[in-house]
This record gives sequence, C-alpha cells and structure tokens, in this order.
Amino acid sequence: MPPRRTLRIATVNVNGIRAAFRRGMGAWLDGRGVDILALQEVRASTDDLTGLLGDEWDILHDAATAKGRAGVALASRGKASIHRVALGEEDFDTAGRWLEADYEVDGSIVTVVSAYVPSGEAGTEKQTYKYRFLDAMDARMKALPQHSELAAVMGDLNVGHRTLDIKNWKGNVKRAGFLPEERAYFDHFMGAEDDEHYNDGAGYGWIDLGRKSAGEVDGPYTWWTWRGQAFDNDTGWRIDYQLATQALASRMVEYHVDKAPSYEERWSDHTPVVVDYAI
Repeated sequence: MPPRRTLRIATVNVNGIRAAFRRGMGAWLDGRGVDILALQEVRASTDDLTGLLGDEWDILHDAATAKGRAGVALASRGKASIHRVALGEEDFDTAGRWLEADYEVDGSIVTVVSAYVPSGEAGTEKQTYKYRFLDAMDARMKALPQHSELAAVMGDLNVGHRTLDIKNWKGNVKRAGFLPEERAYFDHFMGAEDDEHYNDGAGYGWIDLGRKSAGEVDGPYTWWTWRGQAFDNDTGWRIDYQLATQALASRMVEYHVDKAPSYEERWSDHTPVVVDYAI
C-alpha cells in the first residue's frame, strides 16, 4: 500500500481579510503549510483576495449580497473539480455564508465547506434569519455524506454546542449563540450530550473534531471579544469548528487551535483551527 499523504486544512474567520493581513496574517499563513484554507467574514473583493494571498493559491469566493458584509472563500494549492454555493430555497439569500468544493487528493475526492452561520439576536428578525439558515444547513448536513464520504464542514458556526464550549455559559443561556433551540441543531449533527453515541456516529454521523481531540474539557476556545481582558483570561467561546464525516474523521492525524501568543499579536478576534488528515 502506498504511503498516505497528509492534507492540512485550516479555517478562520478573518474579521475582514485586509485588516487581518495588516495585523500579521500573512506571516502566520507563510509558515503554516496549509493546503486548503477556508475563510469567513472576508469582507473584500476577489481581487483583494488574490492580491493578498498570491498567485500560488486557487481561490473560490462567494461574496455577500451586501457589500462589506460576511463573505466566504476557499483557497487551495490545487484547483477544485467543482464548487457549489446554493443552500436552501431559491428565494433565501445565503450569499457569503456557504461555499463547498470538491478536491481530488491522490485519487480521493475530499469535499470542504466554508460556512459562516449568522450571529443572530434573540427575539429579533436577525434570529429568524439565523433559524432559517440553520434549517437549510440542517438539510444539507443530512444529505452531504451521501454526496461525499470524505467531507468536512468548517468555519464560524456561531453556536456553542455544549456548556464546555463557553467559559461563562450560565450568563449566556438566553443569548444568541447558546440558545437551546440553536444547540438542538448540533444535536442533529453530532448527537446530544446524553446520547451514548454522541460524537461517535449519533445524529447525522458528523464528528466534531475539536471535541474528539480535546476530550471532555473546557474549550479550547476559538473566539474572544476584543474588549477588556477576555483574551488574556481565556474567557472565550468555541464557535469555530471542523466537522467531518466518520470516514474523514478517522483520518485525522492532528488538531490544533492556533491561539496567538499575546493580545498584541492577534490578527482576528477568532483563531485558526488547523487539522491534518491522512488521505
């Protein structure tokens, strides 16, 4: 049997890619050996992406309908064979929030999705939109493993699934991002916390690689507000995920959260989540 290749996939909400590069994202990317990069909240043009990342990357970009908002992208060292942006009904605007692509890796097809779930706001139209998006995402998450055995959905999913995923969870049970109705969608994907097969084939069978890697511990968090001492005190939320089908999850070699060494060295309010897969 020939040796397996290690495929490194990273995801990060850049909080505006031009600002991220001004703060030092380029140095991180140059030294990380990433094969496929999923970006959220790009808030820039495709020309901006090409200019910042360089010609060595093949770039797929789904910009938001509203200029300067949202935006998702996939950048890769090799070209995707096909990509898709449709999610949900035709009259539902998901532009800038869902981009999936198929990549051929040493004879295998690996499907990667860059997703940016709306943040929502409890009791408002923003939350209604978030639930509509989660409904569409739910349907796609159920169907996607039938399309591709090796698939990963990643990005800023804007929901902390379990109490382990938010430092101050008790104060956030009525806030968007930790509402029971939101967390129930993730029960569909990976199974509920009290399911004996949670994160091991329950629900639609998706595996939360962050929880699989870290185990039953707090965090590791992936987002901290810019305000106050949240970053220094590690008062964060784990809302950036790589969710993989069981077949792809079984090929995970290493999972890492690239938290900046200090507040001053941050280039986004989110941190990259990097996973190596043996393909």
